Amino acid sequence: MFNNKQEFVEEFTKRIEENYGRSVEQSHPTERFMVLGEMVRDFAGIHWKETKEKIAAEEAKQMYYFSMEFLIGRLLTNNLMNLGIYELVRDGLKDLDIDINELEDLESDAGLGNGGLGRLAACFLDSLASLQLPGNGNCIRYQYGLFRQKIENGYQVEVPDQWLTLGNVWEVRKPKSAVDVKFWGHVEMRKDENGELIFEHVDAEHIRAVPYDMPVVGHGTKETNTLRLWSAEASDIIPTNKDFRLYLQELQEICLNVYPDDSTDAGKILRLKQQYFFVSAGVKSIIRSHLRVYPTLNNLGEKIAIQLNDTHPVLAIPELMRVLMDEYHYDWDHAWEITTAVMAYTNHTILSEALEKWPIAFVQRLLPRIYMIIEEINRRFLKEVAEKFPYERDMAYRVAILKDDQVHMASLAVVGSHSVNGVAQLHTEILIHDLFRDFVRLYPDKFNNKTNGITHRRWLLYSNPQLRKMLDELIGEGFEYDLNEIEKLMDHVDDPAIQNQFLEIKHQRKEILAKLVKERCGVEIDPNSIYDVQAKRLHAYKRQLLNALHIIYLYQRMKEDPSFTITPTTFIFAAKAAPAYYFAKKVIKLINSLGEVINNDPAVNSMLKVVFIPNYSVSIAEVLMNAADVSEQISTAGKEASGTGNMKFMMNGAMTLGTLDGANVEIDERVGRDNDVIFGLTVDQVTELKKNYNAWDYYNEDERIKKSVDSLVDGTWAEDHDEFKLIFDELMYKNDEYLLLADFASYTAAHEEIQRRYADRGQWAKACLINIAKSGYFSSDRTIQQYADEIWHISPVRIDDK
Repeated sequence: MFNNKQEFVEEFTKRIEENYGRSVEQSHPTERFMVLGEMVRDFAGIHWKETKEKIAAEEAKQMYYFSMEFLIGRLLTNNLMNLGIYELVRDGLKDLDIDINELEDLESDAGLGNGGLGRLAACFLDSLASLQLPGNGNCIRYQYGLFRQKIENGYQVEVPDQWLTLGNVWEVRKPKSAVDVKFWGHVEMRKDENGELIFEHVDAEHIRAVPYDMPVVGHGTKETNTLRLWSAEASDIIPTNKDFRLYLQELQEICLNVYPDDSTDAGKILRLKQQYFFVSAGVKSIIRSHLRVYPTLNNLGEKIAIQLNDTHPVLAIPELMRVLMDEYHYDWDHAWEITTAVMAYTNHTILSEALEKWPIAFVQRLLPRIYMIIEEINRRFLKEVAEKFPYERDMAYRVAILKDDQVHMASLAVVGSHSVNGVAQLHTEILIHDLFRDFVRLYPDKFNNKTNGITHRRWLLYSNPQLRKMLDELIGEGFEYDLNEIEKLMDHVDDPAIQNQFLEIKHQRKEILAKLVKERCGVEIDPNSIYDVQAKRLHAYKRQLLNALHIIYLYQRMKEDPSFTITPTTFIFAAKAAPAYYFAKKVIKLINSLGEVINNDPAVNSMLKVVFIPNYSVSIAEVLMNAADVSEQISTAGKEASGTGNMKFMMNGAMTLGTLDGANVEIDERVGRDNDVIFGLTVDQVTELKKNYNAWDYYNEDERIKKSVDSLVDGTWAEDHDEFKLIFDELMYKNDEYLLLADFASYTAAHEEIQRRYADRGQWAKACLINIAKSGYFSSDRTIQQYADEIWHISPVRIDDK
């Protein structure tokens, strides 16, 4: 490829001329970006090949991370940095009078996910490669991602996310590795010549799954793993009983969007199709690869680990059983032994509505053989339950996979996996003592905790070069490879010069964000104000509405009492709401209405501003999170599994303002109450209060709450008094499910504490530096090492070894 700047310039020039028939000077920026991306991919391709060969030669165990989403963001900068060639390429392009930043900005965020679940998966892939662990991703190649969010008149409007306009320069199409996935049809049974029962899936609709592979480049190592994305194409086996155009339309829907609306029967069927499509293709691909190295599948559990990221990929369990029994003629017990040895399950939620359940009739029709296997898994499992708990007759119902005419995917996941983990200390405790308590009695050794983490490479080293430079000079570069070394910063947190240096860096980052806000929102915000940020998926339990109610209270108090002042504060929101989630979309409208009124009110806008940044994405987060002063993590205690945004804010020196929920608990344990602001009910208090909760009590007893809530329907924020009636009704007539009103007073006091602390700039800077110094634990490298040691049992494959 290229080993120095001159070789890079020559190769880049040559490729521009060969690919586009023009000189570098005449080439378009998009052509330059495509050529640069291809060169970087090819550079990584050498290590990609070496990694695969070394894994095969060492017969190393591999892990496959099955996830419905991988929110990988832009990859050009990340790959250049991880490969250690960023400066070389930057300087080479400069010699050609090309600004690398212009090419970086041309790349779209890959439309492969939605929120924290997908970003976690992306961090895990980065850590796996950087730790030289053989771990790969398996997902769908979505054409239009979730959606691109526009804000029109304050409302969220969804338009297609056309992230593939320039193609995906990082992917390699692998048609030779395509496999067929079967839907519909029916199962016929017969006996073979040995009297063994044979199951045949006949009259099925075949859809071709074609893999597109992307290299996952490790930092400071040659290890290069694979993210495999599956695309649906027409099979060679064409259905004869179906209009071909309808067949094409339906197969194209599979890869159209992540999380299609499942409020209709058609939507449910489509989601089931998506889930089976990528797990079936993934399982077949893994088995095919395994048999190229080993003569048998008997050792599959010793050589392959599959991690199921939430319930979306759980159909991999009956699919692996199907393949082992129907295609390789294993008996049930042997197939089950292999399957459970391979599979491990990560739970990400305790919300009952988020625990997937599919109508039995849909699974029976769409996946007839898979349903038969699920039915048999359930039968054998309930027999085991009856033997273990003969005197608890209702135990079988509580844990059943099939009940109430539904397939309960979380139950299937627990039964069919050898490991079940939560993603934060508190979350795992709730799983063990509440959600899965019956399963814990059955399988106490299955359950464990793996607190989430983030990759500091993307979220600190690459996105915050100013802070990285300060840390390099102060504590050395060791933390770039082992984030535990960032603890050395504790030796400097009391130094006024370092505190001032940090505050100057934070101000620079705030100016960068102010520029983005001006460009995207048309609102000027003051970098000298407190940047109070809540950036996460819009959901009722995450309580963006509580934040909004507090802003309303501040505004009303400023209007009523001209002597009331605060340190100027800019409240910044970024969030997408699911297209069919009407309440969440109303909250977005409310936030934008607050901004419209408050930002244009000269009586208050020097002290108070509200901004909603549209189309929240990884690239926006990379600017937003290192500019924040305050990190809003205010979910109702016991509802957030972990959160990872809280870790990104912390790592860049923001103060957590949060409840004792998710990973906030572990952040609080590490930094201490002098360096975060904790408020609100605890999990136990929430449980107790819920028994007799009445939202009207808080409304009637706290004038601040009454005025804030009344403003939703009195025309303050919209001429139409009914515009926000839905929100009013959720709080008052549906009894405030997530206890916003119960936590309001405590939340208001927490903001007053933020104001008090921010006034002492030296102490504030010290607290922020302590947050950075204590962020080492929240590295995804630590998380992945725990998975590797305790669940997957995989070891590094060192490409540098001779």
